This record gives sequence, C-alpha cells and structure tokens, in this order.
Amino acid sequence: MSQQPSSPIGVFDSGYGGLTVLKELVKILPEYDYLYLGDNARAPYGSRSYETVYKFTLECVRYLFDSGCHLVILACNTASAKALRTIQQQDLLLIDSSRRVLGVIRPSAEAVGALTCTQSVGILGTTGTVKSESYIIEIKKLFPNIQVYQQDCPMWVPLVENGEWESAGADYFVQESIQKLFAQCATIDTVVLACTHYPLLIKKIRQFLPEGVQVLSQGELVAKSLLNYLQRHDEVDEKCSKLGRRDFLTTDNADLFDINAAVFFGEEVKSKQISVVPSSSML
Repeated sequence: MSQQPSSPIGVFDSGYGGLTVLKELVKILPEYDYLYLGDNARAPYGSRSYETVYKFTLECVRYLFDSGCHLVILACNTASAKALRTIQQQDLLLIDSSRRVLGVIRPSAEAVGALTCTQSVGILGTTGTVKSESYIIEIKKLFPNIQVYQQDCPMWVPLVENGEWESAGADYFVQESIQKLFAQCATIDTVVLACTHYPLLIKKIRQFLPEGVQVLSQGELVAKSLLNYLQRHDEVDEKCSKLGRRDFLTTDNADLFDINAAVFFGEEVKSKQISVVPSSSML
C-alpha cells in the first residue's frame, strides 16, 4: 500500500501567539500532522493596514498550500480580522476551491452565546483587532441581543514578547486595560481574550477581573471548533495526514524562534527558516 502524501494542517500566525492555539490543537487532535508558520520577520501585524495584512497573510497561506496543506488555520486575530474573508471568498476560488482556510474569530463568537447571563461581553485585543470590529460584527450576527464592549491593550503583546508576563511591572498595564473595559459596562460577565499572546498573561488577567467574570482563551475554543468541523466535513478530514508530526517554520532567525516558541508551545521546538516571498523568477 502506498503511503499517503504528507498533508499537515497548516497553522499560521504573524509570530509566536498562534503556538498557544497549536498547543490546544495537539492536545485535542494529537493524531494529525501540523505545520506551523510564524511570519516573525514581518511581525507584528496589529498596526499594519488591511492591504498589507492581507498581502502578507495570503503569501503565507500560499506557502502552506505549496507545502502540502489542504487546510490552514489563521491562528492570528489580526489576520482573521483583516484577511480571512477575502481569502475565503476570492482567492480560494482562484487557487483551489477544495482547500480551506479557517480563522479564530468565529469559534470565539460562537462560544459567548451559551456563557453570558447579562448579555454583556467584553473583548480584550490588539488595536488592529479592536478597530476592525470583527468581534462585534460576528457576535451580533449570531446573537443580536448581546452587547459587545471592546478595549485595546497595546502593551500586552510587548510584555509577553519581552518575557515580562509574570513581572510586577505588567500589573499596571493589565489592570489599566481591564479597568477601561469595565468602565464601559460594569455588568460584563464574559471576556474574550482576542489575541493568542494573552494566555500567557492569564494569571494576571484573572487577578484584576471582577469576581465571577468568565475568561475565554482562544486555543481551546478553536481546537474544539476544528474537531467539530472535521467531524462534519469528511472530504477535508480525509485529506489531512495523521502521523502525529509537528513541524515549525519561521521567516526570521530559527534559533531565536526556537527559544521563544518553546515558551508558547510548552515544549522544545526545532524550526526551519524560510522565505514566503516568491523569487523574481516566479513573479
């Protein structure tokens, strides 16, 4: 019997945060192969324009497709907010309509409906994600009666990426953003961490949240949503190879990536540096 060609599930992020999603994917769906791509050389995406985020994201999705992936998860809120819809509705038709690209916003939006009692939900995210209003749009589409309040947290990602998520210095910035969110609405009872870096700050976030407020971290939500998706779509599932492999790619220095990635993923990582930009001969 001929061996099935390698077709890992692609997991993309502009940097390291998507590894918190991959960690949960591996926990819930350990038998699948995964290929992680971090566009660290061009991170962060949060402050970039829609056009730039779309261009960078599409280049990375194409690279993952060329690497054998039939299914790609945009484990990046900015990419999901600014690029996913265009890729799904336009590019896949031109590239290969049988391939799939999924994001992290929809699974998070679906989860809040069953959890909020006050019908008041808070979103903590990067400035780019908040400005896109993607969570407001998606939640309102599913649950028109839920009121959504947003607060951007511009210092949270730098704190995480500089290894300061457990430091006393992080307290001020975490508390400040949470206070600003609840100043908008005191009855928020469910908060979505709309950035894949934020799980590393979860202890401090819980420390400063009002008692009884639920916190949703995206990794587990996305993993459960993917499990459900694959169970409903045999035509996608059968194309995914299942040898339990995990491979890692970065557009920046591989040694540096491996050190930082191990923190987010929770175990040792060995990556390869690649370029996602086509050479001039291919243009």
